[in-house]
Amino acid sequence: MAVNDPSRSILVADDDPDILEFVCVALRAAGFHPEPVEGGRQALAAAELEKRKMLVLDVRMPEVSGLDVCRAVKAREDGSSSILLMSADASTEDVAAGYAAGADDYLPKPFSPRELVARVRKLLER
Repeated sequence: MAVNDPSRSILVADDDPDILEFVCVALRAAGFHPEPVEGGRQALAAAELEKRKMLVLDVRMPEVSGLDVCRAVKAREDGSSSILLMSADASTEDVAAGYAAGADDYLPKPFSPRELVARVRKLLER
């Protein structure tokens, strides 16, 4: 795949800089091109500027949550973007809320880099 292959570009949003870096390092090591943004407002703006095949969003971000970004992205497009939500909130209700918002997968924190990459690859194969 080409270096600037848009199918390898992944928008990653988390308000915790350490988790944001952790996710980006794992994705870079797997050959993806993560585009980090800190927070939901920035994620929403970036998603509106350019359509992406994949988004990885933290659920709990101030001002604009990952659920809100997910709903907005899914409402305005043809469903070609895959969205992986990640959250420390992993009750049945939390996961169900993620899927109800339009998420394609829900990854409970903490998670391993290997699991993150496996889920991203699976979603991109669809």
